[in-house]
Amino acid sequence: MKKILLAGVMALGLAAQAQAADHLTLQLKWVTQAQFAGYYVAAAEGYYKAANLDVTIKPGGPDINPSQVIAAGGADVIVDWMPDALAAREKGVPLVNIAQVFENAGLELPCRKDSGITKPADFKGKTLGVWFAGNQYPFLAWMGKLGYTTEGSNPDVTVLKQGFNVQPLLQKQAACISTMTYNEYWQLIEAGMTPEQLLVFKYQNEGVAMLEDGLYTSDAELKDPTKVDALARFVKASMQGWEYAAAHPEEAVKIVMANDTAGVLDAAHQTHMMKSVAELLGTDKAKAGYLNEADYARTVDVLMSDKTDPVITKQPVGAYSHVVWDKAYGH
Repeated sequence: MKKILLAGVMALGLAAQAQAADHLTLQLKWVTQAQFAGYYVAAAEGYYKAANLDVTIKPGGPDINPSQVIAAGGADVIVDWMPDALAAREKGVPLVNIAQVFENAGLELPCRKDSGITKPADFKGKTLGVWFAGNQYPFLAWMGKLGYTTEGSNPDVTVLKQGFNVQPLLQKQAACISTMTYNEYWQLIEAGMTPEQLLVFKYQNEGVAMLEDGLYTSDAELKDPTKVDALARFVKASMQGWEYAAAHPEEAVKIVMANDTAGVLDAAHQTHMMKSVAELLGTDKAKAGYLNEADYARTVDVLMSDKTDPVITKQPVGAYSHVVWDKAYGH
């Protein structure tokens, strides 16, 4: 009888341990695709489970603003671009960067060579396609740096509020459009354009690159040691997922495709995306996910560079923290 009772107690103990996994909800910036492969891989390969985490991954979309989701309590951590996060923080949403996944910027502005554009000075008088879901801030900062107006009755540059497609360039509605190195650029190529027909301006090379996909939580979460511990395990498991995805792109794509509940993803396109996304990750594995203060400072400087209409008006305070990363990696 004692053995039976002991076995029952042990079983209950194991069950309690199994139920003790910390639940976290991750809100993505965009729809399910290889841009977020590391998180899906971390779930599929058991990295989150091994870290005693139960992670719910919520896809984004054109009508989903990650900062609004976390402000409403719909997520514990979000993937967002720093310009959007800092703009939201200045408006009262207390977002804090706890890890920087993409070290390099993927935003670019490809132009049709037949538009006559050969350099940024040629943008004047042209129509340029721009996304307006928080992604417009790097563009506006760049135009400010060039001294070009984008509003008013006679702007230097006509801004086309671009949908999340490449039709304006294909149909010559704009001389240039916004694309990501890992996504819409490949859509242009897949639609029949050749690299020779395009002149691509990369924000990374124009001195206006800003930090893109990073992980953000709220001030309140960082005041809770239990939550910091869970977030630390989440960051480390996520970076393991990214390391695996970069090393095994084909397998990572299969995992992403398996999470495509809408059934709209194309495997060939996702493979292009995964390989391009891998180029945005840091190369120093010991610093995976670590926010470099110089990159942060550059992003802030660019956002404040337009003296007439800056994206943010003052230096942010408390907009990033290494507490979670340090705990994750034992620093």
